[in-house]
Amino acid sequence: MDWTDRHCRYFHRLINPYVTLYTEMVTTGALLHGDTDRFLRFNEAEQPVILQLGGSDPQDLARCAKLAQDYGYDGINLNCGCPSPRVQKGAFGACLMAEPELVADCYRAMRDACSLPIGIKCRIGIDQSDEFQFLEDFIKPIKDAGCTLFIIHARKAWLNGLSPKDNREIPPLDYERVYQLKSDHPDLEIHINGGIRDIKDMTTHMKHVDGVMIGREAYQNPWILHQINNEFSSANVPALSEMDVVRDMMIYAEREINNSQIKLHDITRHMHGLFQGQRGAKAWRQHLSKVSKDSGNNPDFIRYFLGILGN
Repeated sequence: MDWTDRHCRYFHRLINPYVTLYTEMVTTGALLHGDTDRFLRFNEAEQPVILQLGGSDPQDLARCAKLAQDYGYDGINLNCGCPSPRVQKGAFGACLMAEPELVADCYRAMRDACSLPIGIKCRIGIDQSDEFQFLEDFIKPIKDAGCTLFIIHARKAWLNGLSPKDNREIPPLDYERVYQLKSDHPDLEIHINGGIRDIKDMTTHMKHVDGVMIGREAYQNPWILHQINNEFSSANVPALSEMDVVRDMMIYAEREINNSQIKLHDITRHMHGLFQGQRGAKAWRQHLSKVSKDSGNNPDFIRYFLGILGN
């Protein structure tokens, strides 16, 4: 949340034209009672893009699924893995793993409201419910309802006592449990998530499951998406450099500032990791912060910046 917004997704799409992108989690309440267009609009260049929903009321989720279809999304993902206390207060996220029948009802309601593919994202367990049978008991009624796509974060979630940040790092990873789930349910499409940082990890996982989801690594080190292109795409990938992406993003920023009245920082904040691990990465981050601060949101400054890049 607050990371993979539409500007971030446009940036990631420039780096990799083939991966499936996911929105940040959007709650049903925000869509039904807030500024729907602000949350759902996206650039067609982002596609394929999946709307990630947070909610637990079947009828509300059904209404949001219809909105997702109307806006042109390529699919829907129901979040049953977020451990945030704020999310728990709304009775959704990871706490839904204790109510698989309700999740099955939510799936059916969304399925009946739209024709989009719908998947479920979850953990391998919650709190003391940490055995494989708990995960199996969660999956079964949802599978019986017709769901065939599950994205599994290979950590359990502590609903009490750990912050969302700690929940992404402290509970140990158990990839074997996800592998076992796929082995026991070969008819399901199982994607694995959690702690995946490089191509070697992805290659290993793809021997056991159908897909890999990366989150923090793609944000903090976005050029890994280009490496994924080179490693896994069967298409003829055109030559691309980080500076090509910067030029395209500045053109995008100019257009967005003129048309949407946004701030340059709303876009450039997602680009800090572009040169991660390379010489000069720190200078790049400092320069980007200065650009955002000193430009005064003036598109003329962006054109000047583009001229610098051209030299």
